[in-house]
Amino acid sequence: MDAFQFYTDKKEPVGLGKEVEMMGKIWCVFFSPSGTTEKVMERIATNLSGSYDSGVKVWDLLRTPERQPDVIRPDDVLVIGIPVFSGRVPTPCLTQIKSLQGSHTPAIAVAVYGNRDYDDALLELQDLLEQQGFCTIGAAAFVAQHSIFTKVAAGRPDAADFEKIDQFSALCAERLKARQDTWKPIQIKGNRPYREILSVPIKPSANTTRCTTCGVCVRICPVHAIDSANPRKTDRSLCISCTACMTACPQNARSFPHLMLSVASKGFEKKCAQRREPEWFL
Repeated sequence: MDAFQFYTDKKEPVGLGKEVEMMGKIWCVFFSPSGTTEKVMERIATNLSGSYDSGVKVWDLLRTPERQPDVIRPDDVLVIGIPVFSGRVPTPCLTQIKSLQGSHTPAIAVAVYGNRDYDDALLELQDLLEQQGFCTIGAAAFVAQHSIFTKVAAGRPDAADFEKIDQFSALCAERLKARQDTWKPIQIKGNRPYREILSVPIKPSANTTRCTTCGVCVRICPVHAIDSANPRKTDRSLCISCTACMTACPQNARSFPHLMLSVASKGFEKKCAQRREPEWFL
């Protein structure tokens, strides 16, 4: 998806039927360093798009962080998704989310996590949206392959997850059809104050043999932790281990230190071996 790209071809929305009243546009906003959150958000937006006159308008918070949205009207809907970092909304997203402005505009909040827990992230996202004038009419937590410990929830979201995503989309469509005065604040699992954000000790580094210093990682890093003059150098104090640089590198030259990753993986994989299922709140 390109930032602010419109999707106006009206494919039949999955499981929603043709009776949904046509409305304004869908704003699909997401932060997706490893690509899994984008997959979930694209599915939800596609499911809902047949109900909206102007299709879907996309804002990729990672690739075009400087872009600002137009006015989001009451007859639009905001569909926003974030990965869970340390049980919270990723800090690079906070300023961007606070730039969004609604007017009792319906919002669908999504947190995507790596099979450990989403903790307070979804509740925090709801709070941010409500502060900006949005009415959260639906919220969900979906599981995706863990971005660091990739054996955890490997291959997810899978077919069963996408079925649940379609179910959630259909339920949100029903909520959107209801009168606005029936939209009440939904109760989302989580705690206030939110849990403390902890730094991930494992940081990606560049393989000096493979790295061509092309600068792709410099441009994609959301916290500017990679030196533009020497892309093989990473400021560990800034790095949030989001894996955006690893995903974007055309040479596969960036990775986590093998020994440290191997040691940390054993305990984490055992702790998170049991499959967790999507949860939603309406």
